[in-house]
Amino acid sequence: MKEFLKYNLLNNIVKKIMVLQYKLKSETRWKKYPGKDKLKHPVGRYDFRLLSEDKKKILADKGPYTKVMKRFRQIEFFKHRG
Repeated sequence: MKEFLKYNLLNNIVKKIMVLQYKLKSETRWKKYPGKDKLKHPVGRYDFRLLSEDKKKILADKGPYTKVMKRFRQIEFFKHRG
């Protein structure tokens, strides 16, 4: 039970530390990512980026979904490693 709670706590911390944003390639304004199901167009038509929770530090610069999510998983792995 303790391990489950520890994992759950770490998982919540990781979720709070990173913010995933998206925008259509033709737009200039970034929006908070609502999830793949709620996008109006295919994922390939959007740019994504990963920011810190306070939105002051860019963790993954503008790029395709797969590239940004790869960086997200790298960060998550190192958070859980310790």
